[in-house]
Amino acid sequence: MDKVLELSYALDTFYFLMCGALVMWMAAGFTMLEAGLVRAKNTAEILTKNVGLYAVACIMYMLCGYGIMYGDSVNSFIPGISMLGMQDNTAQAVLAGGEDAPYYSNLSDFFFQVVFVATAMSIVSGAVAERMKLWAFLLFAVVMTGFIYPVQGFWKWGGGFLDGAGFLDFAGSGVVHMTGAAAALAGVLLLGARKGKYSKDGRIQAIPGCNLPLATLGTFILWLGWFGFNGGSELKISDVGEANSVALVFVNTNMAATGGLIAALALARVWFGKADLTMALNGALAGLVAITAEPLTPAPLLATAIGGVGGLLVVTSIVMLDKLKIDDPVGAISVHGVVGIWGLLAVVLSNDDASLPAQLLGIAVIFAWVFSISFGTWWAIRKVMGIRVSEQEEFEGVDVGECGLEAYPEFTLGVGRTGTTPAQAAPAYAMRAHPTKS
Repeated sequence: MDKVLELSYALDTFYFLMCGALVMWMAAGFTMLEAGLVRAKNTAEILTKNVGLYAVACIMYMLCGYGIMYGDSVNSFIPGISMLGMQDNTAQAVLAGGEDAPYYSNLSDFFFQVVFVATAMSIVSGAVAERMKLWAFLLFAVVMTGFIYPVQGFWKWGGGFLDGAGFLDFAGSGVVHMTGAAAALAGVLLLGARKGKYSKDGRIQAIPGCNLPLATLGTFILWLGWFGFNGGSELKISDVGEANSVALVFVNTNMAATGGLIAALALARVWFGKADLTMALNGALAGLVAITAEPLTPAPLLATAIGGVGGLLVVTSIVMLDKLKIDDPVGAISVHGVVGIWGLLAVVLSNDDASLPAQLLGIAVIFAWVFSISFGTWWAIRKVMGIRVSEQEEFEGVDVGECGLEAYPEFTLGVGRTGTTPAQAAPAYAMRAHPTKS
């Protein structure tokens, strides 16, 4: 028995599992970010959605998603369907040696992959917040995590035709983030905007979140979890070369986030006249999304610049989507969709194996697949059970209508159920365009 090989196998498996645990912790980040950016009267439902979608994602990916994504396929376009095996025999295989021997447990791979699926679904949660039925959302999560996500994941990470065409996506700017944004966009278009968000004369009304400290905490949690997201995607750490690669991925991930935050904050100051915290938070996340497609080949300075462009894009996109009356309470479509596309295009800046046509093909295929199937799924759910709560439930808050409880009961009596007060902080860009009248 090769003790060195056995130790390497154990180290890589442990690293994979710990990175998966960091990505799982991102679920808490999304939950806190969304809970901070919605009104108090909708907080409990946001919390319920996020813990619920995580459980749904794990079960569906175990039942069929993992088998679709990594099982035996019909061809490079059509995946197979199989359930995750309950026995893990890779330890015996690796100890036998050989070039094809796996270097980590296949169940550690499942765990790492399943938390990615939950991440994609978390993106949808924030975009449809404050007016979607809880059970309609969870029903969509079943289809999204069990079928929609795994099929496009197979096309790239499962050895499908996008992988064969040379499309590159190291950790999921497209496979995870743009996928979540495309599904969210389809839902938002069918769902419509929140009541009072856009006036009859076309003015944009600020609807501020209830807890910016919580949103900031959520952003820091996501920032931390992203080291597992990108670092774990290197898949291995047990030799000098791989360890150095992991270190570079960590540094580039961190620098891209800083570049995105500073760029977004600076643009907000110039554009709106204020240092908008919400834009700064989304700028950091935009930098992280931008570098996720290729965090290994850029130098740290280029990674910072890639993140910086993402920060500029996210501020512009959030404002433009508002002008188009596409209501996204947390900016998820801009952060993960618009910047996800930029991240995929930015791969050609540092990776000599990348080609622009292949990247454009991947963007087009993933978006077309996810958006069209998601739109059809949302439409079917709307026909069967409806996807939007009643006007009265939206007015009172979905916490009461959907969950029968409130996250802040002592603070929401008389205020939380009727909306926000002028004293609550609004995003700077919204306040600049529509200042509160005294």
